[in-house]
Amino acid sequence: MRVIEHLVKTLRDSAIFNPEVQVAPSCILWPDKDRQWEAVIPRLQSELGELLVLGDYAPEKRMGPAIWLRCVIAGKAPDVTLPADRVPVLYLPGVSRQDLRAIEDCPELLKPLAELQYRGVIWSQANAKDWTIMAFLKSDQGGMGLDVAQDNDSRNAMQLALYRLLDEELELLKGKRLGKDYFNTLLTGGDPVRDLLQWLNLGDAFQTSRGANEWKAFVEVCKSQLAFNPQADGVLAGASKLAMREGPWHSVWERYSEAPKRYPNIPNRIRQCKPPLFDLFATAESAGGWPQWNEEQEQALQRDLLALSHMPAHEARKRVLELEKVHAQRRELVWAELGESPLALAVKHLAVVAEVTKTALAAGSVADLQAGYATQGWRADDAVLSALACVDKAADVDAVTAAVRAIYLPWLEESARYLQKLVDGSSYPGGTIASAKAFAASKGECVLFVDGLRFDTARRLSAILEARGCQVAEAMSWTALPSVTATGKAAVSPVRTKISGADDCDDFEPCVAATGQSLKGGYHLKKLLNDNHWKVLDRTESGDGQGNAWCEFGDIDSEGHARGWKLAKHIDLLLAEIAERIGALLAAGWNSVRVVTDHGWLLMPGKLPTIQMSKDLTDNKWGRCASIKPGASTGERLYPWYWNPNQQFALADGVSCYGKSVDYNHGGLSLQECLTLELMVTRRESASAQQVVEVTDIAWKGLRCTVAVDGQYANLSLDIRTQAGDPASSVVVSVKPLKDNGTASVVVENEELQGRAASLVLLSASGELVAEANTVIGGE
Repeated sequence: MRVIEHLVKTLRDSAIFNPEVQVAPSCILWPDKDRQWEAVIPRLQSELGELLVLGDYAPEKRMGPAIWLRCVIAGKAPDVTLPADRVPVLYLPGVSRQDLRAIEDCPELLKPLAELQYRGVIWSQANAKDWTIMAFLKSDQGGMGLDVAQDNDSRNAMQLALYRLLDEELELLKGKRLGKDYFNTLLTGGDPVRDLLQWLNLGDAFQTSRGANEWKAFVEVCKSQLAFNPQADGVLAGASKLAMREGPWHSVWERYSEAPKRYPNIPNRIRQCKPPLFDLFATAESAGGWPQWNEEQEQALQRDLLALSHMPAHEARKRVLELEKVHAQRRELVWAELGESPLALAVKHLAVVAEVTKTALAAGSVADLQAGYATQGWRADDAVLSALACVDKAADVDAVTAAVRAIYLPWLEESARYLQKLVDGSSYPGGTIASAKAFAASKGECVLFVDGLRFDTARRLSAILEARGCQVAEAMSWTALPSVTATGKAAVSPVRTKISGADDCDDFEPCVAATGQSLKGGYHLKKLLNDNHWKVLDRTESGDGQGNAWCEFGDIDSEGHARGWKLAKHIDLLLAEIAERIGALLAAGWNSVRVVTDHGWLLMPGKLPTIQMSKDLTDNKWGRCASIKPGASTGERLYPWYWNPNQQFALADGVSCYGKSVDYNHGGLSLQECLTLELMVTRRESASAQQVVEVTDIAWKGLRCTVAVDGQYANLSLDIRTQAGDPASSVVVSVKPLKDNGTASVVVENEELQGRAASLVLLSASGELVAEANTVIGGE
């Protein structure tokens, strides 16, 4: 029962009488000399249809002078109709019980009501005193019997908060000490920390948006709970205390950290404050509340990364690992979430590059290189992309570029030169068309060609697909040489055995073996596919899952040539689009989707090295390979063209380019350009049927919920919903995947939901509900 319901019941119960010896009272008189209840009377009138008010004539408000009230009670006032089954209640502001008793001294305007004290009843305490708010809350004889502090501050706060107190559950108030903090908190909405953060964020606009009583209550709560006076001390003093994170302000900072983007002005408020002096021993723990300190750390890291360009590779790698230890903690601060710590984020990935490149891929056989790259080496390429994706500002890009060139370029160059030393024309594992196996396709298989799906990006795509509920089988293969699209695309097609290379070809473009028609432009390749019972799907077609099909999607190579190193910032979006395309093909009924590619690529911010092209070679659009001029002889090491061994070409040494220097290129011989992954993608059976998982711990800290699970939790994500089966009822900022240790943390977006029951759900990659548990938002 709410307080207002108890009050209404008490008022109405005062009219109960014994019909054996009494007549029904004509009305209930409610005297209120100090007008304590006056502010909530309109609210009570919505619950009490029989409640009338003494005052100026305003029948629409059920208010009027004494004589009018007499007419209403007698049923003689046509402008007001009262419930027939209720005894009228007359609220008398500014009037005491004693005023009614002294009829001779009673004001003339009140005299029409004096007689009603005999025909009606007066709602009063057992001791015949008027009901004050304090008395009604405290008294266990006709009141609510609550524990209420009686100091002046509490009385004042109680009076101001009465309107909101009416809607509180009586059962929840019992056993509580109701003092000024409780009433002020109630008046400000029940969440003083949220209000404080909103005030720090909005400044004067916060006070303007609040009523005078709410602002006064907010100030009193801050004074009581934080020893801080917003009215006297001001916003900047509050921002400074927030940054210091000391005492009770630590919990305010924790709340801010849960969702800092809700309070976009707070960082600049803190920047307007003078921070303490940061010594050499300042850490994220001691100084992390100050954006100024974080900015100093970013600048220091920027200088340290730039300095790597003057170090030998082995020392630079060691230094990067040291910098990662120093700056790792900053990734846990709000400044990282707000995008103000790009280099702290980047150095995590640079540390992976440093760790992986400590082991050179420059020893053993080609098979050893392949194994070393497939197990660890590809991670360096992947981490370079991740590091570059973290930075936007030119100075930060320069710093990451310096680090990448210091620790990654020497390793890249060394591995490429060693592979080129091992491999001559006859020993290249990719072979030629003469040694190629016929393309074997199963029924209901669709082949998806992706231009430039490098080994590491194929691994990323595989992870995305598995997270979406697909089953992925990987198979390594070496591209056709030279590693350019003209040569490689046809080599991975289902009709490769019907393709050859002409003796006079100088652009690495093969032709239809039977007719000699060039495949340039794609028309004759599509015709060859159709003639051999392969459907060719355009970018928007998914087919019907019958027979076999070929389609093309996701031109990573064109993006790389156009964007250079900035491909790193777009690669995840490109891969997500490819994954969507694969999902659509599987949904259309294809049993499997085989993802093939033509070549990988080299990417180096600050541009790849260049070498001078021999006068015996022909310049072309590919910067890493070149044809021999007709009739010329050359000392360059030559390689046979995949489609016609009689046609030979030269490859640039190491990771260099002929002629113009660029960030992105391919066509040469390196692990990054030539070792690729073929992905066979199929649908996985229902996740809920496969995975057995149990929620073992649910911990709330403010509006952040951290969950631990046990069992088969790979590829699961955490969500909190008001209705477990309805994705639209999610209440979190974003759904989060479970980490490798089986934990995840999410933040509830709407602070007003605190205390509400909800369902914690674990979802498969395809969005299927795998497990659920009950919880209370914010904790019980």
